[in-house]
Amino acid sequence: MNLKVTRGAGPSVDQLPVEIVERKGKGHPDTLCDKAAEELSVRLSEYYMEVFGQVQHHNVDKVLLVGGQSNSRFGGGDVIEPIYILMSGRAVDVVGKDYERQVPVGKFAVEHTREWLSKDLPHLDVASDVIIDYKIRAGSTDLVGNFDLETGVPRANDTSFGVGYAPFSPTELITLESEHLLNSEKVKKKWPQIGEDIKIMSTRIDNKIHVQVAAAIISSETKDKSEYANVMQGIRDLVSDLAVKITDIEVDVSVNTADSPEDDLFYLTVTGTSAEHGDDGQVGRGNRANGLITPYRPMTLEAAAGKNPVSHVGKTYNVAAREIVERVHKEHPDLSQVYCYLVSQIGAPITEPKAVNVEIYGDCDLDKVRGSVESITEEVIAKLPRVWEGFVKRQYQLW
Repeated sequence: MNLKVTRGAGPSVDQLPVEIVERKGKGHPDTLCDKAAEELSVRLSEYYMEVFGQVQHHNVDKVLLVGGQSNSRFGGGDVIEPIYILMSGRAVDVVGKDYERQVPVGKFAVEHTREWLSKDLPHLDVASDVIIDYKIRAGSTDLVGNFDLETGVPRANDTSFGVGYAPFSPTELITLESEHLLNSEKVKKKWPQIGEDIKIMSTRIDNKIHVQVAAAIISSETKDKSEYANVMQGIRDLVSDLAVKITDIEVDVSVNTADSPEDDLFYLTVTGTSAEHGDDGQVGRGNRANGLITPYRPMTLEAAAGKNPVSHVGKTYNVAAREIVERVHKEHPDLSQVYCYLVSQIGAPITEPKAVNVEIYGDCDLDKVRGSVESITEEVIAKLPRVWEGFVKRQYQLW
């Protein structure tokens, strides 16, 4: 393994004068596409294991959401044109040429997607407010063949790279945890007006963080302007109270700043997602595999959701890199930050990356930490042949 442990150049992210962090919540159109892709991959993997004893080749990481049209108003509203979701990709639909045991790919794409959508978006009528379509075909001969050659250690079925970093900065934690809080069961019980489409954009300039919240408000749960204003204040208070538990620096919170009450313009939705009225979505346009969009950190444009969990390094290497940096930082908490980069070579065993670079930041003796960093990295990579089990059990953050 070509493993390099190096000292990172420049200051750590929390020492930079500016930091920008974004998270698209679970009801955002892009996030819905990510989940649609990954849930289909999980359901296919479960079926492959149940029927054939092993996960078969598939990549269903291409999902497009076309926004619908709606008419929302305080106290109610209607979806006029349904949301359209197109699921596409590649998946083995017949194993061993046994045509009596074809894989019901289309059934999973439609029925399983409706099932989880009804839970994630309780105000969405999945029978009438959304159309789910699919165009999923068999994989290319070379990639399926590469997958079928696996007898022990899976072979990388793409040339790709994964990245990870630790720890999260206060700005990143506020961004991530704010969305989790606003979409939590506890908050939804107290504030049923808050929809699932929540986007957080945080900007730190020197020692002040500004958090912008865009929250879709459910029209049927909000009776008038006064109640809407009360919800806005409630969101500000929730995020502000969370922020003071994370950082000591000043945090300013604003909510739905595009509203214009004097013009009767409010962020109202019938279903809790902007997908109901013109906001489209696509896999890979949203959060990176750690749940955030972080332009001041190393990122990959690889969309992890929907890729096969056995040998697609665009998925597995992102999870591996994250585990490496988290373990390194836990063992060496004096390090200000740790970065990891993993790159594959198509056709090579996934346990033999083309290159691995672990960058460490902080006032430490590089030679003293090198041994433990190398040991942790080797341990994580050695476990990659079984990492698919965690994906099928939904153990990893992917968006």
